[in-house]
Amino acid sequence: MNATHALNATYIVIAKEPVPGRVKTRLTPPYTPEEAAGLAEAALTDTLATVASIPDADRVLALAGTPGPWLAPGFRVLPQRGGGLDERLAAAFDDAFAGRPLVLIGMDTPQVTAALLRQAADALRTHDAVFGPAADGGFWLLGLTRPDAALLRGVPMSRPGTGQAQLDRLRGAGLSVASLPVLTDVDTAADAERVAAAAPGGLFAATLRERRAVRT
Repeated sequence: MNATHALNATYIVIAKEPVPGRVKTRLTPPYTPEEAAGLAEAALTDTLATVASIPDADRVLALAGTPGPWLAPGFRVLPQRGGGLDERLAAAFDDAFAGRPLVLIGMDTPQVTAALLRQAADALRTHDAVFGPAADGGFWLLGLTRPDAALLRGVPMSRPGTGQAQLDRLRGAGLSVASLPVLTDVDTAADAERVAAAAPGGLFAATLRERRAVRT
């Protein structure tokens, strides 16, 4: 791996402010809206900490809402723009672009590692795009050498076929695409258990254990 190239990428985290009733609503039930928001905040905190651990990276948080104490230092905070998720993703790539390759992830995979993110950035040395498929049929990471809204706008989001539709859009545009391992997004309580098991030392896993302890 060429570490220098990887570290010169712009890493974007696209996220919502963890407000009860607005985030992780599929965790309710069994969790209350407040508990679901707490888990979302823990997932976001872990994700930001992982990105922050990559030295000399350009770090961007594309945020719907207001920054809170969970915000790690060293991030440029940009407001999300657009209506649907496809438009907001396209805008995040456009707004964050600073002449470097772009690697975008969400707040739903707190098990992500710095090594995986560096692998994604390094893949952009030899590919036009990099794609991280999610277990639910979506995607957890998308990397591009440069922004192009046409690669995202109109792709149906939050559906079982979203990942394949996005991949088809990239390949249909003639891009070479590198692939990363499949990861699980935190959407349901079962997902949360799987993700916590994959990263038992993180804040997300600790928060989930606390929620379990309260219920027993």
